[in-house]
Amino acid sequence: MEYKSGCLICGKELAYQEDYEKVECYYCNETYDTNVKCINDHFVCDRCHSLSANELIERFCVNTKLENPIEIALILMRNQKIKMHGPEHHFLVPAVLLASYYNLKNDDKKKIEKIEEAEKRAKNLLGGFCGYYGTCAAGVGTGVFISLITDATPLSKHGWKLSNMMTSKSLLSIANVGGPRCCKRTTLLSISEAVNFLNENFGVGMNINENLKCEFSSLNKECLRDECPFYYQKSDKT
Repeated sequence: MEYKSGCLICGKELAYQEDYEKVECYYCNETYDTNVKCINDHFVCDRCHSLSANELIERFCVNTKLENPIEIALILMRNQKIKMHGPEHHFLVPAVLLASYYNLKNDDKKKIEKIEEAEKRAKNLLGGFCGYYGTCAAGVGTGVFISLITDATPLSKHGWKLSNMMTSKSLLSIANVGGPRCCKRTTLLSISEAVNFLNENFGVGMNINENLKCEFSSLNKECLRDECPFYYQKSDKT
């Protein structure tokens, strides 16, 4: 959801108090003295509040200890900096997968290095790739992820194979649902395919949300609605 006022996390009103207290920022996990947070106890520091979309993705993925890439993606996509559609999703996909993967392996050093490299590579994946280049860059992001964890290069054998296999599986899943584009749908499909691929080829198990439902359909005028595997009507919410 895009919260343009109130709390960036949940949209609820901000509560101001006379006394200061130490509170941890939701995105960077650093502690600050503040006298303002939302009524649900969420706090976002000034630095994180002013970050660009890609800066926010990098900062949160570097600092989070979460091991569920869908959960990380949803937290980020709820922030107003991540638009309904946009090239920030091309970085978001490999970033959340790298964060989850290296959190499972308890390797913060590599996590930081790989996420920084993923951002560099994602800059080459332009907006509109899905329509103008015949390949959705969210799907390509899963190939970027596999190439990074296997240290693949154009001269690699097994890593080259796995990276291209990963991308092909994501793109097939995306293509089978059909268009028009939806960055939320292709992101969720790509991450889900990557989780399955990791389990099958690396023996790495990630827990992801069962019966995942999209929170963003009301923001997408081209939503496929019942033709999307993640669609649900608000009246169905429990």
